[in-house]
Amino acid sequence: MKSFDIEVHDFDLDHIFDCGQCFRWRKQRDGSYTGIAYRRIVNMNFQPFEKSKFDGMLRITNLGNYSEDDLEKIWIPYLDIDRDYRKIKLTLSQNDETIRDAISYGAGIRILKQELWETIVSFIISQNNNIPRIKGCIENLSREFGEKINLKSASWQSENTEKLTKLEPYTIPSAEKLASLTQDDLASIKLGYRSRYLIESAKTVCENGLPVNFEELSKLCGVGPKVANCISLFGMNDTESFPIDVWVKRVMARLYGFDENDIKGMQSFAGEKFGKLSGFAQQYLFYYIRNLDENKK
Repeated sequence: MKSFDIEVHDFDLDHIFDCGQCFRWRKQRDGSYTGIAYRRIVNMNFQPFEKSKFDGMLRITNLGNYSEDDLEKIWIPYLDIDRDYRKIKLTLSQNDETIRDAISYGAGIRILKQELWETIVSFIISQNNNIPRIKGCIENLSREFGEKINLKSASWQSENTEKLTKLEPYTIPSAEKLASLTQDDLASIKLGYRSRYLIESAKTVCENGLPVNFEELSKLCGVGPKVANCISLFGMNDTESFPIDVWVKRVMARLYGFDENDIKGMQSFAGEKFGKLSGFAQQYLFYYIRNLDENKK
């Protein structure tokens, strides 16, 4: 196995992989995470420094195919390591006292730079869906129609069998593959109406190429404003995007006094208040309200 070690700051694996931006990472028994991105399957283990909970050493271990320059070409950009999140948090806190608790609660969040096609598939599936079911649908879809990633460490696999059974070592199926399928082909995945959305969107991508902006995203079958904003933020790195789902509606109502149906007002407020940092603000607010409310249950 090939491992990379890197010092990271303003970083927490739980915050990053449990803030609704990605669906192919699974927590292991030792607190590390195993996931699939860019046709790689890796394990990430973060060890904080003694005096700083959100600063420490990150070890990335390749469990399948890899090349020597993966750290520089894939994982540093993917984890947004070169961005100064301390400055982002300070700027947001100075401009808006209300968001300070949310930032403190999710201080280790980083917005991943994911593959665009994967985010399109993931967030089409996410519509009117909960996170556990989204993850299950994506794994089933990948197992049935994606390409297998060969695990190179049999010993690591055997030690983590219980967890690995929940993460299939397959890629997200390509646009070409999905475009060749019918809704009947996807029936076993139990995507419902989303099957047509995926197939038609895949056909559009095959014909026209991947979308390059919000307007082109919005032309994909079944992609409304919320999904387009999610894809813009997580797949295009458009940090001015402010996706509004049920959780964001709830936090905007609770913290800022909005009517939960006033989506247009929330979008305008976010643009004026957070500007180019709107996407970061959205992630802090989303993670904060979802975990607070779920912990009350």
